[in-house]
Amino acid sequence: MAEKDYYEVMGVQRNATDAEIKKAYRDLAKKYHPDLHPGDKNAEAKFKEINEAYEVLSDKDKRARYDQFGQAGVDSSFGGGAGGSPFTGNINIDDIFNSVFGGFGFDGFGGGGGRHAATNAPRRGSDSESSVTISFEEAAKGCVKTINYEQVEACAECHGTGAKDGSTRTCPQCNGAGQVRVSQRTPFGMVQTTRTCDRCGGTGKVIDDPCTACSGSGRVHRHKSIEINIPAGIDGNQVLNVSGKGNAGVNGGPDGDLHVLVNVQPHPIFERRGIDIWCELPVTFTQAALGAEVIVPTIDGKVEYQIHPGTQPGDVFKLRAKGIPKLGSRGRGDQYVRMTVEVPKNLSQKQKDLLREFESSAEEKNYQKRRSFFEKLKDMFGE
Repeated sequence: MAEKDYYEVMGVQRNATDAEIKKAYRDLAKKYHPDLHPGDKNAEAKFKEINEAYEVLSDKDKRARYDQFGQAGVDSSFGGGAGGSPFTGNINIDDIFNSVFGGFGFDGFGGGGGRHAATNAPRRGSDSESSVTISFEEAAKGCVKTINYEQVEACAECHGTGAKDGSTRTCPQCNGAGQVRVSQRTPFGMVQTTRTCDRCGGTGKVIDDPCTACSGSGRVHRHKSIEINIPAGIDGNQVLNVSGKGNAGVNGGPDGDLHVLVNVQPHPIFERRGIDIWCELPVTFTQAALGAEVIVPTIDGKVEYQIHPGTQPGDVFKLRAKGIPKLGSRGRGDQYVRMTVEVPKNLSQKQKDLLREFESSAEEKNYQKRRSFFEKLKDMFGE
């Protein structure tokens, strides 16, 4: 038999502390637990190997013998090592789990009351999901939208019992516990595990005459509609949570929530950056050169703005508090307007002559960037 390296199995160093070994066991047990990998023989074998390693490394005396003699020090099958096999007789993996996890809840690895959470206990319903598409302005200012979605709810015919007349009886196989204990012979001895009762599916109850409306499940799918308030300032790909509007709970548990994914349509003019809005404003050559009063679009409507003479392409001015409201608080972002100077096309002969006349009358002081550029060229080439 090939000797196993228990430290390697646990993924820890040989000088690992008890706390480090316990943490490694918790992580590995969660990863390879058979309930999370039904029918996976590799996961089951790995899970047993982890428990074997932890059984030795968590025991001070066994670990000392293992460190000195290897697996032969703790397993009699390796040739008469002291102390005999740590797996002689029955192993109750539940005991190991309870000592490490303080109760091993199936639904979260840490719930109280044993390795499996009671299937017939009250459970919260799962969450439902939907989506809504709104305009740029609706996202900025908020709106009310009707949401359509699918919801699982308790069957009205049987009141969620799954039985035609609403009556059920206690499962004779598990006596209402919803779980049964099974002993299984393994290479390490008899291993006792707890699994969901096959007869009742973990509910602890048996239905003799199933409800025809829900086929005995006690739950039905329904198309639902609900109006929700979308707050001002919401952004695309954010999710709104509507409490208690998800799928129905089980065994009297609370209903789940409805998650609504918000999609925001792009705007033909505005671009959102956080809580600020950006846009481009095209102006003519004459407006940029002489200055002019221009109309600027905002989400609140049009505003007038005086651009200064000599405005350059790419210049940006700011309109305070014309941006997106801060989600869930006071205040707003700003709007930034970038100037684009449009060069005229399709000129008539008269327009061309006028521009040439203007160009011939212009001086270097009229073109500061051009003058600076050529001065740098002179310095560069030593002219």
